[in-house]
Amino acid sequence: MKWIPWEYGLRNLGRSPLRAALTALGAMLVVGLILAAGSFLAGIERQLASTGDEGNILIIGKSSQESMLRSEIPLKLDTVARGDITGIQERFGVQYVSPEILFMPALKLTKKDYKSHQMILRGVVPAAALVHPKVRVVEGRFPAGGDELMIGALTPVQLQTTHERLAIGEKLYFDDNAWTIVGKFEAPGTVFETEMWAPMTSLKAASKREGISTLVVSADADGLSDAKMMAGRLINDEIVAMTEKEYYANTGKFYEPIRIMVWATAGLIAMGALLGGLNTMYAAFAARVREMATLQVLGYSRVAVAVSLLQESLLATAAGGLIACGLGKLFLDGTAVRFSTGAITLNVDASAILIALLAGILLGIAGALLPAWRCLRRPIPDALRAA
Repeated sequence: MKWIPWEYGLRNLGRSPLRAALTALGAMLVVGLILAAGSFLAGIERQLASTGDEGNILIIGKSSQESMLRSEIPLKLDTVARGDITGIQERFGVQYVSPEILFMPALKLTKKDYKSHQMILRGVVPAAALVHPKVRVVEGRFPAGGDELMIGALTPVQLQTTHERLAIGEKLYFDDNAWTIVGKFEAPGTVFETEMWAPMTSLKAASKREGISTLVVSADADGLSDAKMMAGRLINDEIVAMTEKEYYANTGKFYEPIRIMVWATAGLIAMGALLGGLNTMYAAFAARVREMATLQVLGYSRVAVAVSLLQESLLATAAGGLIACGLGKLFLDGTAVRFSTGAITLNVDASAILIALLAGILLGIAGALLPAWRCLRRPIPDALRAA
């Protein structure tokens, strides 16, 4: 089969720079949108995967295996676990056992502020620093007692305010009580950065709870089987033991509706861009019907002409897609964004870039082949007489 030279399609792009620029711009917008969606979901996956620690055992309520916020277990399990679970890590006589409370109040920046923000508060004891080694205090100190808070790195994003407003010594409010910020911490790539930590006794009183949400124990491999035996024995307490990794894998199911919504939104916008691109390409190809017929008279088949048109479309969309990926890596990667249930750091990784580029390629193929087929199906004599 006789093929049209590569240079022919390349020169055709230069014949109409505006059309080529609009095609590249449309592809850039679609690829950018797909890249943003992919990096958002990749950020969620990385956050959940990075949070769990292989050596940590969680003891939580049996009906709360996907959300510790709903969990309620008796405080006495702290003492029971220390006696029943073997291989608990220990440092200077302090065991790695941390009873914790998770509470989600409506926080306000000022006492009279009409706007509130849902934030996860974790009530902790000093042993929390042992069982969560990824958490690192970067400013101030660990909350010691009273109405004190230590805030995560993504707190300003969630509260839609500045780092200066959340400086050490500033106050936040819930239930008309003032809580003083005494520290800031980082835990890169984990869900802890979206939390605030407070003394467990203070948060227990503020949330009016009798029990705790979870008991975190760092132990060796035999510790998990001991914890499961303990949970099976205390059937009246309705508890279950699992690894921290397993818990956050289950938590990923909570984000499934968000994943569906993000991809559905991206798909609808991409479909709109595809339909707009089809109209643009059809108008461009329809004006070249006589040129296509002439090429066929010169001995080039319809397939060869269609491949040449496809080449033009792919060159324009590939240029737009590569520009979008470059800008996305430069400006989106590592950017913290807020959504209804928390905050996330966008992760423009290789998989997100690959998905976005494939979407751009599919856009270029569909945008060229359908209009080309419609223009090339005309008989050659009719096409030569076309205006």
